[in-house]
Amino acid sequence: MLAQKYRFHSRGGVRHTYQKGKTIRTQNMSLIYAPNTRHHQRFGVVISKKVLKSAVGRNRIRRRVYEALRLELANFSTHLDCLFIIYHKSIAKIPFSELRSQIRMLLNQTIQHP
Repeated sequence: MLAQKYRFHSRGGVRHTYQKGKTIRTQNMSLIYAPNTRHHQRFGVVISKKVLKSAVGRNRIRRRVYEALRLELANFSTHLDCLFIIYHKSIAKIPFSELRSQIRMLLNQTIQHP
């Protein structure tokens, strides 16, 4: 699981990232990112009830994304707030290695397009 210091703690940071951030989209998810003034990055995962009705399923997806982020954190060292928006339930079925590569690709795009 991703360490507590790398996660959002209030809705204020999430709201700021939604309003001021830039968006990168893929087939299953999008990434909204905005610069922050902290000395580390923060991540959040948002999954609507429209995507998956079951809280168990939404939490399972959220845990998988956080684990992929934890593994990619060593390669990603910018001061950004990042929100992963999941908008298709098929992400629950893809292999973890593919999920991790999609997240790596999105994070690399934020570095290329600040």
